[in-house]
Amino acid sequence: MPPFTVLHVCLGNICRSPMAERLLALAVRERLARLAVTAPLPTGFADELVHSHSAGTGGWHAGEEMNPPAARQVRARGGDVDGFQSRKLLSEHIDAADLVLTATADQQEYVTALRPDATGRTFVLGEFGRLLAQVDAAALPPAEATPAGVLARGVALVAAVDVARRDAQPLPGDDLDDPWGRGDQSFGRVADEIEETVVPLAGVLLP
Repeated sequence: MPPFTVLHVCLGNICRSPMAERLLALAVRERLARLAVTAPLPTGFADELVHSHSAGTGGWHAGEEMNPPAARQVRARGGDVDGFQSRKLLSEHIDAADLVLTATADQQEYVTALRPDATGRTFVLGEFGRLLAQVDAAALPPAEATPAGVLARGVALVAAVDVARRDAQPLPGDDLDDPWGRGDQSFGRVADEIEETVVPLAGVLLP
């Protein structure tokens, strides 16, 4: 059973989308840690439930590590940046994703122009977080810490958020500012905004 797959997209894939990738993975691990109190979980179990990865609409930084201020934010919050390499977004990344979260509305348009059939599962990250609060989690399939359970609940959640969207356009405040070239304070603010979406997302996906 494949994991529920979330693809994060920004411009260069060295700042915003890598932070979102790793902070969602961290949120999933922290959510699972509550279950490990009574029974230890196998190593890598979180990745079997949720696959969080990222790419950029431009390929200028392909193969590079995460931008240092972005990496500092991830580490400071308890996440890891090991093994990260920037890459350019490809159609197959979109095809394999159950949920696509973009940093901005422009990148959302880029994704849906590349793959129109992904429109119903592609959101600006802030937009998804805003609409997530409108979804009745009790109406979703039961929360289970199994690959099949998380996939079923995740796919239903994405469909429910799309219904809540009602074909409306994202709001200007849904975009994540690009912190490239700025200081740690700007990166910290963006990381905070990312967590406002990915932490509740992990909370809905898992028991």
